[in-house]
Amino acid sequence: MDQSRTDGSATHQSLGRGLRILEAVSARGGVSSLVDISRRTGLHRSTTHHLLQALVGMGYLHQDPSSRGYEPAARLFRLTGRTWTPEQLGEIAQPYVAELTRRSEEGSSLAAYHDGGITIVAKRDPDSPVRVVQDLGTRRAIHATAVGKAILAWLPAPEQAGYLKGAPFERFTPRTLIERAALEADIKRIRATGCAIDDEEHIEGIRCVAAPVFGYSGHVVASLCALGPKSRMTRRKLRDLRAPLFALAHALSERLGWEPGEGVD
Repeated sequence: MDQSRTDGSATHQSLGRGLRILEAVSARGGVSSLVDISRRTGLHRSTTHHLLQALVGMGYLHQDPSSRGYEPAARLFRLTGRTWTPEQLGEIAQPYVAELTRRSEEGSSLAAYHDGGITIVAKRDPDSPVRVVQDLGTRRAIHATAVGKAILAWLPAPEQAGYLKGAPFERFTPRTLIERAALEADIKRIRATGCAIDDEEHIEGIRCVAAPVFGYSGHVVASLCALGPKSRMTRRKLRDLRAPLFALAHALSERLGWEPGEGVD
């Protein structure tokens, strides 16, 4: 028997099986278990596990460390040119949001940028009896929130300029920035410090600090935020929260395939 033909057939079979697994995981959208993938592909569980681990190793799939389930990884999104839906970003971000609440002892959230708007897609409340109510799916004003301004500051220049042309904007509190000049000055500060502050600009008595989250393309796709009542979110605490906030936003960006220094301007 021709050994090369035998080896070629085995390679083609493995390739075909691997593509079936990628299709099955991608079609699901969220996290898929080994049992579910094996059932949907018709492959033996041990074969499925072997191929899944290979695909994780190559960066096409990601295995969730807690559930042990599988989901599309940044390399697959980069290859196909796909972007994460807001719901997918929320699922991916949940551990990072939870960790920010643990470190800050305040509420935290992730806001996704989609179709020119910003929506809360993940959140974690603190154990404190005094907390800021956040609802998943809630839209946030770009100009008046930390999550909004953290995204606005890193939008491509034409897109940012197009948004700012809409000034003056709605005023939510006496501290809301509604004029273009004021927002442009704040954007300059945000770019210099790496984070955005909402100092009672959206809701009186509430302060927030947020940092941008980037995708594999280098473009901003979301922002990570810690928020709480100003009695606890003192200016010193806002400064102290920068380090854990930056670390978690950076880690989440890397999870989405971003590489430091890649296309963030």
